[in-house]
Amino acid sequence: MASSPSLAHKAPAPPRSWRERWLAFRTRTIANPAFQRWAASFPLTRRIARRNTRALFDLCAGFVYSQVLFACVRLDLFTILSEGPLAPEALAGRLRLPPERTLRLLKAATSLDLLTVLPDGRFALADLGAALVGNPSIAAMIDHHSMLYEDLSDPVALLRGESGPTRLGGYWPYADRTKADLIGEGGVAAYSALMAASQALIAEDILDAYPVARHRCLMDVGGGEGAFLRAAAARAPALSLQLFDLPPVAERAARRFAEAGLASRAAALGGSFLDDPLPTGADAISLVRVVHDHDDEVVRLLLRRVHDALPSEGTLILAEPMSGTDGAKPIADAYFGFYLLAMGSGRCRSLPELSRLLSEAGFVGVREVATRRPLLTRLVTAHRDPSHT
Repeated sequence: MASSPSLAHKAPAPPRSWRERWLAFRTRTIANPAFQRWAASFPLTRRIARRNTRALFDLCAGFVYSQVLFACVRLDLFTILSEGPLAPEALAGRLRLPPERTLRLLKAATSLDLLTVLPDGRFALADLGAALVGNPSIAAMIDHHSMLYEDLSDPVALLRGESGPTRLGGYWPYADRTKADLIGEGGVAAYSALMAASQALIAEDILDAYPVARHRCLMDVGGGEGAFLRAAAARAPALSLQLFDLPPVAERAARRFAEAGLASRAAALGGSFLDDPLPTGADAISLVRVVHDHDDEVVRLLLRRVHDALPSEGTLILAEPMSGTDGAKPIADAYFGFYLLAMGSGRCRSLPELSRLLSEAGFVGVREVATRRPLLTRLVTAHRDPSHT
C-alpha cells in the first residue's frame, strides 16, 4: 500500500551556505525589539539606527510626500514663486486656499526641500523647486501620475491581476496588442504630447553621448511626435531623418516636422512593427524608451525587424532606463516596475538581459556608451551582423 503524502519522508534540506546563515542571524537580531532599543542608544550604532528609522518612515510616508508635490504642481506653486519670494498671505490669494492650509502646504514643501523659508517669513524656491520650473516635462509627468495613483490604490489586486482595466492601460493603448490597429487620432493625442514633453529631458543626454552626425540617415522607431529627431536635426544638419510610428502618431509627427522647417529632410512613416516590416534606407535606427514598454516576445520581434531593416554593419542606438543601474535601482525596479505593470506590458531590463536579446536578434558589437544621467537613461549601441540571416 502506498504511503500517504503526509507520512512520506521529506528530503533533507540542503545545507545552508555561510552567507545564508549570516543573513538569518542578522535578520533575527535586527528584528529583535530589545536589540533595536539598544542600537538606538549605543553611541556607535545610534546614527545607523536613526537613519534606518528615517528610511523606514519615508517608505511609509512616501505617498504623502508625492501628494504634496502633486498639489504644488496642480496649484502651479513653483511657477508663481519663480517670480520671487512671497509671504504666505500673498500666496493664499494666488492659490485660492485658506491661509492656514496654505501655510501647511508651504511647510510641507519646505520639509521636502522644494521650498525654503527666508528670515522674514517669505517662501522662495529651493533647488528642487527651481529644477522643476526649468524642466516643465517633469511637472507634466507629475500631473500625469494621478492615473498611476488610482491604479495603485490596491497594489495587491494589481499584482494578482484582479484589478480589472487600469487607467494607464487606457492611456497607453498600444500596450494592448489586440487594439493597436484600432487606435485613432483621439487615442494618441494625450500620450503623444506627454512623450514629446518628457523626451526632451533625455534627448540632449543621448546626443551628447553619441554623435549621430556620423550617420547618413537616422530612423527613430516609436518616435512619437519626433522630439528626439528634432533635437538630432539640430546637432547634425546633414542628417536625413525618418520616423516610424502608428499612423495617427506619424501624422502628428509630420505636422511637427513641418512646423520646425524640417519637412524636406524628415519623413514620418506610419505603420506597426507588430505587423509590418520596418522601412529600409537608414544606416542607423534608434529605439528611445521603447523596449522597456514591451514584453520579451514583442521585443524579440521588434529587434528582428530593426536588424532586417539595417544595412550590413548598420547601427542600432538603444536608450532607456535599465534595471541594476548604480544609484538608481528603485527607479527601474520599483517605479517603472509598477508603472509598467499598471500600463499592462513591459519591464526594465538589465544590460546583460538586453545584450542577450540583441545577440539573439543577430546584433554584434554590443557596448554601453556612458550618458550624463544614467538614472534617467542608459545608452547601448550594436551593429547588424552581416553574416546573420
